[in-house]
Amino acid sequence: MVEQWLWKQWMRRGPFAAVMFPLSLIYAALANWNRSRLDANQLHVVLPLKAVIVVGNLTVGGSGKTPMTAWLARRLELQGYRVGIVSRGYGRRPSEGGFQVHPGADPRVVGDEPILLARRAGVPVQVDRDRVRAARALAEQGIEVVISDDGLQHHRLPRDIAVLMVDGRRRFGNGLCLPAGPLREPRATVAQADFVVTVGGQPQQGEFAMSLLADDELVAVRTGGGVRPLTQFCGRPAHAVAGIADPDRFFDALEAAGVQVIRHPFPDHHRFRAKEIRFDDGYPVLMTEKDAVKCTDIADKRHWYWPVSAQPEPAFEQALLQRLETCIRFKYLG
Repeated sequence: MVEQWLWKQWMRRGPFAAVMFPLSLIYAALANWNRSRLDANQLHVVLPLKAVIVVGNLTVGGSGKTPMTAWLARRLELQGYRVGIVSRGYGRRPSEGGFQVHPGADPRVVGDEPILLARRAGVPVQVDRDRVRAARALAEQGIEVVISDDGLQHHRLPRDIAVLMVDGRRRFGNGLCLPAGPLREPRATVAQADFVVTVGGQPQQGEFAMSLLADDELVAVRTGGGVRPLTQFCGRPAHAVAGIADPDRFFDALEAAGVQVIRHPFPDHHRFRAKEIRFDDGYPVLMTEKDAVKCTDIADKRHWYWPVSAQPEPAFEQALLQRLETCIRFKYLG
């Protein structure tokens, strides 16, 4: 598995990192130049919004960005804000226009994560390669606060609050930019984040912790297939398929719950075919909710997904809401 091999190299400064280091320097220089150029362009972008919150990470792969985005949207809605989400819609067909995402949308058109957000957050989700255009489209619908999912590297969209998500196990790897390390921007970018949230592992000073809480029920992938308690899958074999950035996290969680897992890892955002998720032994097939949105049409009664939800520590919620109120007051007073 290429991704697993790369992460093994990226966790240390060994021969692979040494060979790739010159390319890493070029990548870092280009990333800094691009950020400076787009940050300057932000001065000319005016959005009729109370605030823009960006959620993202510095490393290749997952770190809880999408669960955090869904949690933020629900929490801010409860506070009385009209919230919308913008996303590029990674993995979708190339398109020049934007789309409003609904829970039953085609993942080939809008991407998998936007559908998951539309289901989980219950707020308008707009996909567009141009996030400024997407934010304006939401503002025209009366949205007050826009959350940009996986938007840390999209500097053309002005941001009022930046939330940096960190995988607590992998952290920043060897601290080098691609291809010598896992960073999409130089590590100095951490200082520009308003909040650093760690998923798993131990938060460092100034960071907040977030847990991913799994439901006690699994949901049928096929529409209308119902739910089943997790306990019914424990103590027996089950196939587990995962096309996410860190499939071992999903497999380990199932094993910790008592499932005898037969592992089937796939690349992140993998587009599944029926033969890849159907097996001849009659065992149930378990997957993540992100993968399930791509498998609705090819699943049968043996396919189930395990929902997870973000649970940041209370101190983060309090600090973020205070910061948001401050940003809004400053914007209107200014």
